[in-house]
Amino acid sequence: MKFRRKSEAVTAQEGQTEDASAAEPGRIPAEGPFDADDVPESEAGVERVDLGSLLVAPLAGRELRLQVDERSGVVQAVLIAAQDGALELRAFAAPRSGDLWSEIRPQLAADVARRGGQATEREGRWGTELLAQLPVKMPDGNTGTQVSRIIGVNGPRWLLRATLLGRPAVDEAYGKAWEDGITGVVVRRGSEAKPVGEALPLTLPPGAKKSG
Repeated sequence: MKFRRKSEAVTAQEGQTEDASAAEPGRIPAEGPFDADDVPESEAGVERVDLGSLLVAPLAGRELRLQVDERSGVVQAVLIAAQDGALELRAFAAPRSGDLWSEIRPQLAADVARRGGQATEREGRWGTELLAQLPVKMPDGNTGTQVSRIIGVNGPRWLLRATLLGRPAVDEAYGKAWEDGITGVVVRRGSEAKPVGEALPLTLPPGAKKSG
């Protein structure tokens, strides 16, 4: 496991706080990501890396990394990476009712447009997702396009945001295995009240060290 320092802001909606009371128990989904309190028995034996708010099952042939803010030292995101692409995972606090993903999706699209790119909605495995294209400077100095698929999954008082980068974002057949990695994620929300949109805390696994 590698740990990478990276300064990156996490968007949160100000002025909203979700209810701290426990959510009513609902039907356990047949497919993940799962809430930590509703993991089906069929998933009980799966070994996952405990990263605090996210428990992630490693994917064969891929490397698990953590993005760490270089100033604060706070772990900001989980990255499952390979040579030709990556999957970024982040979890946020959400209200007991409502569709937080539908609320923040236009904000993400607007941010892409502000940075000179474009984002279009499409239907995917978990409903509506964003296909984003951003102009980037290539190592040779030319301008290229970075494509990403941003997937949102509403859970009980949490939102999981999964972003596919590189080949998994543009090759649907190849991206299927990366999507399967999302189904193995478990979100541990916690019972305390949090502002809607606040990032759920990620932690280094026991014995792990940050790289400089």
